[in-house]
Order: sequence, then structure tokens, then C-alpha cells
Amino acid sequence: MRYEDEPEDLDDALATDLTELSPPDRSGSSAPIGAHIVKWRSLTDADARAAWILLRDWVEWFTVRYQISESVVPTCWFKHGDIVEELSALHTAHTVAFHPSDSGFGPIGWHERLTLALPRLRRAYAGGCSRGHSRYKPRSWTDVVDEQEWEAWTSRAHAD
Repeated sequence: MRYEDEPEDLDDALATDLTELSPPDRSGSSAPIGAHIVKWRSLTDADARAAWILLRDWVEWFTVRYQISESVVPTCWFKHGDIVEELSALHTAHTVAFHPSDSGFGPIGWHERLTLALPRLRRAYAGGCSRGHSRYKPRSWTDVVDEQEWEAWTSRAHAD
């Protein structure tokens, strides 16, 4: 038994229902999600203090929350460029992984990245500063490359 205003078949019913729908607005913001990426190499003095404070706050929380020992992240971590870079990358990844716009895979992805980062942190601090902070001599490229040899080398493709 069919009612007077009932469509003749299911296809007609769906077509009628779909024509009454208006699609949701999906134009959303194109702003980056929650990440604060610090490019330490080009950080200006004007921006340095705020960047260091943000990273320190996160590092202190992170090392307590995840029970990271001083043999992995020492108290002088900020004086070790390679450790700063690793912690900064972890901080950014953590911020994005736990952002409300994440689909739900961010937290597990962050923990997978943490598992990969911990051995790098251990290697970066191998030997440590247990008897006070040991300043390491940074590598220098000053006067070590023969410029004529460099120019000759870089003017060829070396495809063979």
C-alpha cells in the first residue's frame, strides 16, 4: 500500500532527500595546526628568549612525565646543540600529535617517534658531563677546504 505523497521507489526517495541537503562548509582555516617550529640556525636574538622558555617548559615536563634520566637528557641539555635539535623536534611533533584537529593517530605516532629519538639522545650525550659541563670543540670549516679544488669539483656533474 502506497501513500499519496510517497515516492514510487527508493531511488526517487533518495534523490528527493539529497536535493534538500546542503553540503557543509569545508573551507576551514589554512593556518598551521598548533606547531611552533623553531629554526635554531636562523633564530633571531629578539625571538630567542621566548623559544628557549617554551622548549625548557616542555623539556622539564617531558623528562618528568616519561622518566627520562639525566644520562639521556642532562641538566645542561641546552648547551648541547644536537640535543637541543632533537628535543625541539620532539616538542614540535608532540604539539602537533596532541592537537585537537588530529584524527586520533597522532599520539601513537608521537610515541613511535619517541622510541626512535631516545637512542639518538643517548648517543648525543654519550660520555656526558658528569664532572661538570664539558664544552666540546665544535667542528669548524674555516680554512679546511681548498677553494680551487672545490671550484673544479663543483663545476662538473660527476654523473659517471
